Amino acid sequence: MKQVSAILVFLVVFFTSAAVFSADKAAIGKNVDDIVVAIDGGKAATDFKAGDYDPYIFIMEEAGKLIVHPSLAGESLKEKAAPVYDALTKATPEGVWVDYEWQGKKKHTYARKTKSGLTVGSGYSE
Repeated sequence: MKQVSAILVFLVVFFTSAAVFSADKAAIGKNVDDIVVAIDGGKAATDFKAGDYDPYIFIMEEAGKLIVHPSLAGESLKEKAAPVYDALTKATPEGVWVDYEWQGKKKHTYARKTKSGLTVGSGYSE
């Protein structure tokens, strides 16, 4: 009986954690999608603040310059972190999850292109 109880507790924790994780991915996607729609509708990329979102968002020009980022705004991601930039070039107008490794951590970022070619993204690390 104790084994059955332990298994049930494990399953409840596992599935609860999975549900929370899914909600986080959905929230990340919604934040990015909402920002892309706003920019496509005429709002300036500079009107957004990275720290207003959890996890933070970033907005990058096609050549790699970060317009919005918590610590690298105004700098080139292509120069600072080429592997990250390379992964983000896979962004599409529909949105796509990209995976890459940075500083020893596996990263997952939802990235989407605006009509003007900006990349908007947000994600999490393992």
